[in-house]
Amino acid sequence: MKRILSFLLLSTAIIFASAQAPADYYNNAAGLTGAPLKTALKTIIENGHVDHGYDGLYTGYNTTDRDFFFENDGTVLDIYSENPTGADPYNYIPGIKKCGNYTNEGDCYNREHVIPQSLFGSATPMVSDIHFIRPTDGKVNGRRSNYPFGKVGNNPSFTSLNNSKLGNSVSPGYTGIVFEPIDTFKGDIARMIFYFVTRYEAKLSGFTSGGMLGNTPFPGLQSWALTQYLEWHLMDPVSPEEIARNNASYTFQGNRNPFIDHPEYATQIWGTPVLDTTPPTAATNVAASNPTSNSVALSWTAATDNIGVASYEIYANGTLKTTVGGSLTSTVVTGLASSTAYNFYIIAKDAAGNPSPQSNIATETTLAGQPGGNTSCGTEDFELITGPANTYLTVTWTNNNINWTSTVSRVDETINGKAITIRNGNLTSSTVSGGIQNLTVKTQLKYGSTAGLLNVFVNDVQVGTINYTADKAVSTQTINNINVAGNVVIKIVNPVSNSGNRVALDDLTWTCFSALGTSEVKKDKSEFTIYPNPVKNNELFVKGEKLDKIVKAEIYDLSGKLIEVIAHPFKNSNKIHLKGLTKGNYILKTDSFSTKFIVD
Repeated sequence: MKRILSFLLLSTAIIFASAQAPADYYNNAAGLTGAPLKTALKTIIENGHVDHGYDGLYTGYNTTDRDFFFENDGTVLDIYSENPTGADPYNYIPGIKKCGNYTNEGDCYNREHVIPQSLFGSATPMVSDIHFIRPTDGKVNGRRSNYPFGKVGNNPSFTSLNNSKLGNSVSPGYTGIVFEPIDTFKGDIARMIFYFVTRYEAKLSGFTSGGMLGNTPFPGLQSWALTQYLEWHLMDPVSPEEIARNNASYTFQGNRNPFIDHPEYATQIWGTPVLDTTPPTAATNVAASNPTSNSVALSWTAATDNIGVASYEIYANGTLKTTVGGSLTSTVVTGLASSTAYNFYIIAKDAAGNPSPQSNIATETTLAGQPGGNTSCGTEDFELITGPANTYLTVTWTNNNINWTSTVSRVDETINGKAITIRNGNLTSSTVSGGIQNLTVKTQLKYGSTAGLLNVFVNDVQVGTINYTADKAVSTQTINNINVAGNVVIKIVNPVSNSGNRVALDDLTWTCFSALGTSEVKKDKSEFTIYPNPVKNNELFVKGEKLDKIVKAEIYDLSGKLIEVIAHPFKNSNKIHLKGLTKGNYILKTDSFSTKFIVD
């Protein structure tokens, strides 16, 4: 932990300005281990505890939570805004700017219950126990909400100005949303939690778990949480700041946190955690397909791990391009240069951050860009959306001369900065010129527990779907070959049937329409032809090499509407039976080629 040198110059004046534990304070715990030690500590720290009430916490903070350890300026020591390696983004003077209302970080500070008070019904004495209630920024406290503490994956939904994070858990054994403090305060958080489940072990059966508390005195925590907090306890040892806070809290409240006085008690009670040092296996069968001028689709066979794969890092020509959730086995890599050969490989990681060996390399070349055609035509990053938090409403805004309307939506969630979160409404553009060929958007399930689809419409004709995953991972999705010319209106709909799932969208982009974009593409010097063409009797035959290797075929009409998807279309024959297509022109698109055909 970073503790600035000026602290040493304070000698013992700060640490020992408050009362120390009496020499015999822990005598009744001597020689005990496991559950008996935990119960003995509960009795010790229960005695002498004086409840000063909820409002009394601000009085206590005048001595318990002052910064004489980093900037050494006496401001409020806020674990959610403290920057241990540089200037803090903002500071609070004790007693000034107490919350109150807040909109942004730095507006005000309030009282953060490390164990949310909703878990114990805001009952006394827990609601005002200073040992696990810290003064923190109101905005960050609000974003932490009542989520448990844990390790956040690579795509947090919120990051504070000191890099505390909210997002999907990668702590082994828990898949919900968690809040992760910076490394400097991980041990502090763990020891406050150990204090709580020890001091109130007799009451745990009447508390709500919140995803982390146990309902019995021992061990007092759920298995995943105990493992994670023991790991943090060992990784981030007791600091001078914690010692000083414990002393000041003893003076104020009359009891102590034994896990600060005796860090060894944690492992004597719960044992030493078994740390995960086993990396995942390599992902296999990485394959690249469906190139456009700026994207390539990847698929792979999942890696394995003794606990679980948390994420996959996708590399193109040695550069990390994107990271996807551990439950996924495919993605679309965007932001590539046209007419460029790329070597793709994947590194799997588990929740402990152990990296797998490199996967096999898959090679693909992006298509040539079309002047005035298959180029970026429009973007929407949602940075201009405004509105109240925690409210679903109709949101309107204008960006890049496009008017947007999003119904039954909220504006306070994030992916890459601000994002729009749709419940059972839709996001609709005003009329956009230039047509549309391909559309790309990031998605993340924010509330709900099942995977699902968003429907994408152009000029009120459905052109495809965008999926999102139940693990709440951020996913980049692309719909290729929409191929609608002229003026268009883009609409993305979260169906009413999925109203329990609230899905965030960010980084929406689309390319302009180009007739050249629908031309036939040849690969590996193999000739693919449709015969007879025009197709008769609803039977489409294809001649070419390695047909049995094709994973998926899609049939579109010339408006870009997806008509049919066939998995492994040529596994048993070179024929596709068309399902009653009317006369007209269509496009057959597969992993390896796309070409037009006519139904007679």
